[in-house]
Amino acid sequence: MEQRAGIKFHAKLGTSATETFKIMQKVYGSECLSRPKTFEWHKRFLEGRQSLEDDKRVGRPITIRTADSIQKVQEFVSNDCNATLRMMEQALNINKETIRQILKKDLGKTKVCAKLVPHTLTQEQKLMRLEHSREIVRAANNSSTFLKSIVTGDETWCFQYDPQTKRQSAEWKSKSSPQAKKTRKVPSKIKTMFIVFFDSKGIIYRVFVSQDQTVTAAFYLGVLQRLMGRIRRI
Repeated sequence: MEQRAGIKFHAKLGTSATETFKIMQKVYGSECLSRPKTFEWHKRFLEGRQSLEDDKRVGRPITIRTADSIQKVQEFVSNDCNATLRMMEQALNINKETIRQILKKDLGKTKVCAKLVPHTLTQEQKLMRLEHSREIVRAANNSSTFLKSIVTGDETWCFQYDPQTKRQSAEWKSKSSPQAKKTRKVPSKIKTMFIVFFDSKGIIYRVFVSQDQTVTAAFYLGVLQRLMGRIRRI
């Protein structure tokens, strides 16, 4: 109490928290309040606090898992799914470890970070995808050969050489056999794009993109036009 009174006196004089702590150290030596405590009380007195007494506590946090405490935690999490254990402990007056056990053992919950995605769809885009999906379902219901008529495609990079992985180089050896050595290599800088389209029967059309060719909308339109010509011939 005496030290708190000294801190209050210096706070009202306008002495900084750092200077106040140095003065308190000179007066009380090893019995002086810690720096964080000194700074905490100095801030309280600057904000207008008058009492030197500790704040009244609600009581010891609940440490027993009861039906009532489980319901309180469940309602709290339902209203704020981002709440931390410390926030729930302060709001519900339930021990933090007890809350952890309630969440995991009684409510079967785990805290999982949100999955990062490159972008989200607008409401209009979602409705458009929903309508396209319904059209595909209707077409599949009206034709027994619909799935066989689907054509899909993909692109991949083809390197001049692709180094063998460590797993691919694994060999069965006896204890007396020398261990094989493998040089560390990186994928070739010389590469080309491979575009392929296929249906349920196999490849319909494929093309290797030359290194000096830039894949633009106009280039891909030409690829799709040649694909359509190949499909008509089939």
